[in-house]
Amino acid sequence: MKDTGAEEGGGGDGRDNIGQTEKSQSWIPKIIKKRVCSTFVEDSISNGALCQCGAARDDHASVALGDYFSTAIVNQWKSVQHSSERPTDAFGEVQFAGASKRHSHFLRLSWSTEPSMVYTILTAHWRLPLPNLVVSVVGGEGRTQVKTWVREVLRQGLVKASQSTGAWILTTGLREGVGRCVGQAVRDHATAASSFSLNKVVALGIAPWGLVEKREQLVNPQGSFPAKYYVQNISRDSCSLDNNYQAFLLVDDGSVGRRGGETDFRARLEEFISQQRTGIWGSGSIDIPVVCMLISGETDMLKRMDLSLKSCIPWLVLAGSGGLADFLSDILENRSSAPAVPSSGEGNSEALKAPNVDLKDRVAERFKKHFPSEAQTDKLVEQALSIYQNKDLITIYQGEHESPNDFDTVLLKTLVGASKQQSSVDASPYSDELKLAVTWNRVDIAKSELFNGDIQWKYEDLEDSMTDALINDKPQFVRLFTENGLNILEYLTYGRLETLYRSVPDGTLLYQLLQQCLAERLAIVERHSPSEKQNSSSKMVKDNNQDGPVKEVTLFEVSGVLELLMGDVCQPLYYKALGLQFTSSKRTSLRRANKVLRGDSFYRQLRCPYPWASLFLWAVLQNRSEMALYFWEMAGEAVLSALSGCNILRDLSKLEEETETKLSMKELAQKFENLAHDIFSSCYRSDENRSFTLLIRKSPIWGDTTCLQMGVSADARLFFSNDGVQSLLSQIWWGDMKRNTEVWKLLLAFFCPILCYTNLISFRTQDNQLEEEEMPNEDAVAQDSDNLYGTTVFSFSDIKQHEVDSDVHKSDAIKDTGVPYRPPQRPFIVSRWRQFWFAPVTSFLGNVLMYFLFLLLFAYMLLVDFEPPPPSGPGAAECVLYFWVFTIVCEEIRQTIFLGTMTWRQRFRLYIQDVWNKCDLTAISLFIIGLICRMFHWSYEFGRDVLCLDYMVFTLRLIHIFAIHKQLGPKIIIVGKMMKDVFFFLFFLGVWLMAYGVANQALIYSYDPNLNRIFRRVFYRPYLHIFGQIPVEEMDVGKDWDVNCTHNVTLIESGEEPCRTHESNWLVVILLVVYLLVTNILLINLLIAMFSYTFSKVQEHSDTYWKFQRYNLIVEYHSRPSLAPPFIILSHINLFIKRVIRKVPSVKIHHFVLDLEAKAANRLSTWETIQKEDFLTARNKIQKSSDSERLKRMSAKVDGVLKHLSESRDFEHRLRSLENQMEYCSSALSWVVDTLSQGSTFKPPRPPPLRDAFASSSSST
Repeated sequence: MKDTGAEEGGGGDGRDNIGQTEKSQSWIPKIIKKRVCSTFVEDSISNGALCQCGAARDDHASVALGDYFSTAIVNQWKSVQHSSERPTDAFGEVQFAGASKRHSHFLRLSWSTEPSMVYTILTAHWRLPLPNLVVSVVGGEGRTQVKTWVREVLRQGLVKASQSTGAWILTTGLREGVGRCVGQAVRDHATAASSFSLNKVVALGIAPWGLVEKREQLVNPQGSFPAKYYVQNISRDSCSLDNNYQAFLLVDDGSVGRRGGETDFRARLEEFISQQRTGIWGSGSIDIPVVCMLISGETDMLKRMDLSLKSCIPWLVLAGSGGLADFLSDILENRSSAPAVPSSGEGNSEALKAPNVDLKDRVAERFKKHFPSEAQTDKLVEQALSIYQNKDLITIYQGEHESPNDFDTVLLKTLVGASKQQSSVDASPYSDELKLAVTWNRVDIAKSELFNGDIQWKYEDLEDSMTDALINDKPQFVRLFTENGLNILEYLTYGRLETLYRSVPDGTLLYQLLQQCLAERLAIVERHSPSEKQNSSSKMVKDNNQDGPVKEVTLFEVSGVLELLMGDVCQPLYYKALGLQFTSSKRTSLRRANKVLRGDSFYRQLRCPYPWASLFLWAVLQNRSEMALYFWEMAGEAVLSALSGCNILRDLSKLEEETETKLSMKELAQKFENLAHDIFSSCYRSDENRSFTLLIRKSPIWGDTTCLQMGVSADARLFFSNDGVQSLLSQIWWGDMKRNTEVWKLLLAFFCPILCYTNLISFRTQDNQLEEEEMPNEDAVAQDSDNLYGTTVFSFSDIKQHEVDSDVHKSDAIKDTGVPYRPPQRPFIVSRWRQFWFAPVTSFLGNVLMYFLFLLLFAYMLLVDFEPPPPSGPGAAECVLYFWVFTIVCEEIRQTIFLGTMTWRQRFRLYIQDVWNKCDLTAISLFIIGLICRMFHWSYEFGRDVLCLDYMVFTLRLIHIFAIHKQLGPKIIIVGKMMKDVFFFLFFLGVWLMAYGVANQALIYSYDPNLNRIFRRVFYRPYLHIFGQIPVEEMDVGKDWDVNCTHNVTLIESGEEPCRTHESNWLVVILLVVYLLVTNILLINLLIAMFSYTFSKVQEHSDTYWKFQRYNLIVEYHSRPSLAPPFIILSHINLFIKRVIRKVPSVKIHHFVLDLEAKAANRLSTWETIQKEDFLTARNKIQKSSDSERLKRMSAKVDGVLKHLSESRDFEHRLRSLENQMEYCSSALSWVVDTLSQGSTFKPPRPPPLRDAFASSSSST
């Protein structure tokens, strides 16, 4: 079915789409055939005017009319013998005139066409959604009047159930009988339903070609795109196509005006579909369920039903709809009293013949009752007996007495009953019902029928259904299975996790990323080993012929995708499972991975240690919102998991090209960031010390990263604006000093260090810290818990020293004595000195003051003491400046090399991501260029110019230093955002400036080849016009211009000033007025408006932005040595001796990372989980108390009341019928008593009562 939006887009696009559709279906006549009558068999009733095929003599070809011999010996026309196949001449799309703009597909095909070919056309070329259920509605054809309750069953039962299950509905597709009712029901539900549910129901018409009215409008050997189909008087029943169907298969058997020509093809198509798998790419756990629904029907349906039952296709019979349905319900509802018919006659004994004859007689008697006009009943009775043998595949539905809202449950039980007949003896009797419920995504049926506590489910029964629910995105079933006995630790192995990634639909972003990583690995195989290349290529071709190259995806490709998205924030995931070690060379990793995967891959049988986190990653990578949220709830480390999901989704949104998918990714990422913020707020309110530990705790689940590192990678500004995060950062920023220390006291102690030993600045002593960590609690367990969490917060430098130098002693102390380890006490002079000078705020203050001195020295050198090249220079101040810059370069090298345990590529990539590091590299590069150039006479001036520019870059670096200030920091962010607006403004200004400058120069001067003057007058002078510097004397010839000029071309080429042109000066003045109007009024006000919008937009969140940037500054100065350049060279020498010569590990090798022991980590995770559950519980309470939830609950209660009212009406009807029965029995008994009392010789005073009279009175009431 064509998209209506595409049609409304315009004529050009519509013609392109039609051309593409026509080209894509041009092959159909070569494969699909039609049927043409090839032998004229005279119809005796028409006196030779008609053939038995139904067509007139003139409509037959000369070949069919000339076969007199065949005509003479043939008594009955048969399609197999008397028709031949020709290329089809009716296919494409049909547009119903006056009905709707929607196009429907149609195809004329022979009844002998292979169903597999037709199914491929339906799904692959016509792009009908794959069915989860096929309901074939049989009967009710012709001008049969459909009962009202049958219409309700079709409208409220069948179509509504099809919407909830994603079904195909097969009918004749004609505007008559049941086909018309189904079309109207589909139309009504499509109007009321959303677009998503609309696409889930497919109404497919399968009709005889020769029966369709106005079929000549569809004929076009090249295909119709679309065919205009017009039928008069569509209000009455007719054999015309119904416009409410998405597709039509017009089966041709060569006949005209005859019914039943499509029966055989329709049965074969139903059987073929029932052998296909449900789900994406056939990934479902069951075959597509097919059920036939009988409404009314004639006797010729018995043969069709018998053949279908022998193919094990279940039937649903609507009792009371009339015709064959009433006959079958009559004989099947009384089957408990009738003996069964043996399936084979060989083992029959004489004792069984009498009951069989009795059953046959009773069936024949009821057949005559329902079909009194039928003459040949013996064959039809045999067919009815054959149907009775498969009675277990037939379900009788009393639609007149049952509610149509429960029709989906009836369909489910019908299919389950049929599947139980085919299932093995050892299979669970409820597993098929569960698989069908999963396929239809009906969790309400599963809860009420299967998981109500009566069934004890085993792990084996839920395993396949769990996989089906995961692959086809059914999170409610995943939740239901995990709550009812499925052990996720036992379920999720590494092999099954790979299977889940291999089931990713192609065309998605994750599929493309996995294929890129797979191609890289296979390229390494092909490059290093020709034999491996052949093996890999043959294996690749083999897999492509089967299920495509995605089957080659392993956990190594998944790790590659995660590394691409998450960057260097964590170590590669799943490397440990593959037995790989992280290396700096990507090629080495690929070779090792190929070696591991070439083996037996025993890792696939291992259980995933963190199943919920792995499933969470799998769902997030596919942007499955509801499933990802559920897995996040089940996974541990809620804050870090939410930040990880936010990080992945934001990186995926940058790679995604589709706008809707990109927006959904951003929305889900923001949702995860909000969850991380809210849960950490709950943790911070509960326990400050534990929440601080939560931020810097190293997580083994997420590649040894921390919440702070993941938050920075995810650009989680809202999370960093949390009071708890800012409190930790402030604590680290001030070190052992109290956070309320005034800045003037800090400056005074900085210039007079002896004051740090006084009470000018308050410090937290070691005893105070331990007292805070060992506050008394209610029980010993809580005290132990506080000790394990509380030792990690207040003195961060001491924590690192404590972690590196005395890790063994700490563990021994905890294990042996249960008392937390206290670091060794240093002398007061040393400890106070370290507490003051090692604090990041002191390091920052020293760097700021020394940087101002550096800028003063640089300015003094440029302005006063910039001496000539050697040997005359450079001077002493300049040499000091060179040494100062050298120490700055050493610090930048330290930040790059001594950044952690990452590879040098990762370190440089992480270093270059910072904008201010790029600024430092630019400043240093310019300084080196200027230094080299100033050493030579020929480039001395150029070197000085470069150094002057470099001074500007160094000065701009001050902006980053002031980012820590609470008032200046947000304004710096606003200025940065406005710079982007300036670039857009300069683009518009440059276009207008160039347009005016070139025109103005050409109008004033007819000839001026001087490039210097051209550049200044085309670009520079119009730019000055904006600020009011307009040389009126030069531009207006009416003014005197005291400049010597010439008209001599030779003098002008030699550099003389050319004279102005007088003829076009009026146009110069007009252009000047227009230029000033556009630039000074339009563009300038546009820039002001852009600035105002940016300011108002950023000002609301400027505090959030500033708090996020504050983290980077604190990390930088926490890791820097306490000495500032140029004295920092002493720290660098000490660092070089420790790291390179003595091999002493770094105290600050990681930023804000704490490796907890297993006991402490488990307790912290448990506490975090409790906080998460409390938060989710509180949020659910708020949601339940909302008005929308109250309305939903009230609506459910009203539905329950209405259901009870309908049941009470049924009870009332039954009571009335019982009263009538009792009245009849009482009257009959009184008649018997009167008769007996008068004796046998007397005539009764009145006739006996008739039951029909009471029945009629009952119906009237």
